[in-house]
Amino acid sequence: MLEKYLAEFKDKKELYLRIKVRPGAAKSEVKEILEDETIKIAISAPPEKGKANEELIRFLAKTFDVNKNNVKIISGKSEKVKLVKIIS
Repeated sequence: MLEKYLAEFKDKKELYLRIKVRPGAAKSEVKEILEDETIKIAISAPPEKGKANEELIRFLAKTFDVNKNNVKIISGKSEKVKLVKIIS
């Protein structure tokens, strides 16, 4: 589902993603991509004490094959919709 974004990341070495998070899911996975290109991701961590953000960073780092330090939440740390930057 993220092939387009993976190819763009490989090309540009930097990517900004708008992500809508649903914490407390059974497993972390991409659910859908909305018309405005917001990516809906279910996260297996609860929305408390930054656990969902940590799991989102771990999930994206694994998906894009980068170090967790290369994934930053730019805005929306306490919101469901977040702007995330990934660099290689």
